[in-house]
Amino acid sequence: MLDPNKPYTLDRVVRMVLSAGFVICLIWSLEYLATVLVPFVSALLMAYLLNPVTSAIEKKVGSRGVAVVVTVLGSIGFFVGIIWVVVPMMTSEIAHMGSVLQELVSNQEFAERVRTSLPPDLWVWVKNFAADRDIQDFFTSSGALAIAKGVALKVMPGITGVLRGTASLFTGILSLGVILLYLVFLLGDFGTIQKQWQNYLPKGYRQDATDFLEEFKQTMSHYFRGQVIIALLVGVLLSIGFLIIGLPLALVLGLFIGILNIAPYLGTIGLAPAVLLGGLSSLEAGDSPWLGIGLVLLVFVVVQALQEIVLIPRIQGEGLGLSPWMIILALSIWGKLLGFLGLLIALPVTCLLLSFYRRLIARRDKVMNEAGQG
Repeated sequence: MLDPNKPYTLDRVVRMVLSAGFVICLIWSLEYLATVLVPFVSALLMAYLLNPVTSAIEKKVGSRGVAVVVTVLGSIGFFVGIIWVVVPMMTSEIAHMGSVLQELVSNQEFAERVRTSLPPDLWVWVKNFAADRDIQDFFTSSGALAIAKGVALKVMPGITGVLRGTASLFTGILSLGVILLYLVFLLGDFGTIQKQWQNYLPKGYRQDATDFLEEFKQTMSHYFRGQVIIALLVGVLLSIGFLIIGLPLALVLGLFIGILNIAPYLGTIGLAPAVLLGGLSSLEAGDSPWLGIGLVLLVFVVVQALQEIVLIPRIQGEGLGLSPWMIILALSIWGKLLGFLGLLIALPVTCLLLSFYRRLIARRDKVMNEAGQG
């Protein structure tokens, strides 16, 4: 933090300009190297999240290597299982909802029943929504996958850059294999790095660096690992609730809202499609659309209450104060600057800057207090 009482000498101005130039060059370098760094950063974040699991397994089996293999294979099996279950269910449910929308457009009796159940303005919007060609294309088995692929190409330039130009499935799998190799080696060395990284610093800087990184570690534990765990649990709870009420795409919507919940309260965006599908599902069953909408909102309110009353206090505690608006702003800024790489590093870098700022403020207050006492 700048000291307002310190004069702006030529030396100080030059240092400020050089510092600003360094930051600009660093951001440019990260953007230039994004396609190379994305696999490493992805593996590093996964290693950070999985390290507690690996350490727990290591205590049981007595071997770090075996623990790493079990963790990685278990993670792969978990995600492959989810994809194996969710993708067929998703394509089937989307195609089914497409038939409901098509019936809304072509079946006059069904359309009249829907019209009498809704306010006039809402009915007009639903009718136009169902008649939209892009919406009809989306609610098909092939259309949903095509749109998801198009979205992935836009929002994940880092990963697509790794796979861009690959002429075969083998090369694409090889690129993903690089991430797995990074993950295996990082998990294997995680404990050693934590214990010995201070040895690579000059002795005069070790204590300050250790204190700073300890605070950074606490912040990351609260607002990265903790928030990811909460988001996954919220996704699971929402999926279970949506399955209980018979909502179409229950697993997909629940996990989608859970992922959005990494930035607190951003998951409310996922309510729109859930409410729409809840209303359509009730109409298809011959009930009022408000019944389905009410059930969706009830599930959401119950899960939100569990999140606020149980999950956050037990997993994050009181925390250090990373506000939801700060998380969303960080994701927006870093995502704009560095694309998918920026989204990956947004929360860790924000935690790092927050820790640095807190230490800077604490040091400034200490100096001012000492000066006041003197």
